Amino acid sequence: MRIHRVLMGDSEIRVVRLAPAPARLALRDDHHWLSMYADREGATRLTAMWSPAARSVRLLVYLPIRADPVPGDVVGDGVPVSLDLVLAHHSLQFPTASWKRVRARLGTGRAHTTATPDRDFPDGAAIDHQRWYHRTYRDHLGFDIAAHTLFVVGSPTAFREHGAAPRDLAEQAPAHMHRHPGPGHCCVELGSGPWTEARTRGNVPARLHIQYCDT
Repeated sequence: MRIHRVLMGDSEIRVVRLAPAPARLALRDDHHWLSMYADREGATRLTAMWSPAARSVRLLVYLPIRADPVPGDVVGDGVPVSLDLVLAHHSLQFPTASWKRVRARLGTGRAHTTATPDRDFPDGAAIDHQRWYHRTYRDHLGFDIAAHTLFVVGSPTAFREHGAAPRDLAEQAPAHMHRHPGPGHCCVELGSGPWTEARTRGNVPARLHIQYCDT
């Protein structure tokens, strides 16, 4: 990955950009929902992206995948829009309308390597999912779209707990697809909370559906 520092007025914005890779990881707005497709390496890259978002509150984590094609057998409703992906901590209060200007100023950045410690994401059984249904619970993810980019916004707790889903997809989906070949599929969903409507502010779908594709 590469780290970029961009000056916007009196503020400095730090962006972590994952390097391009041949792994299948594609994202698009299908109008009724947000759809992502990943092979095993793609799901691993997505998990690696979730890790710095869970650990740092001062970064925008950017994955430029807009040009990556979805699987050939996918049929959408209407004309889908391909998207990049950015993860952001909610306390940054980053104005997504300024993303196009920030992206244009990224430059080459500085090379950086990092690991994805196991402690970044809890086991699914260790997550108290019942808390998500309390109306006072605030550690949900939010979605916004700007400049052909999906912004996933949340707290460290939200990124840790929801990051367990793409990690489990990378670890368990290949074996599941081998044991259960056929027309079905293996997927996970990330949502804005159990009490949200079908769409969030800006008329953006409130759920991200991530489907494993082994080819």
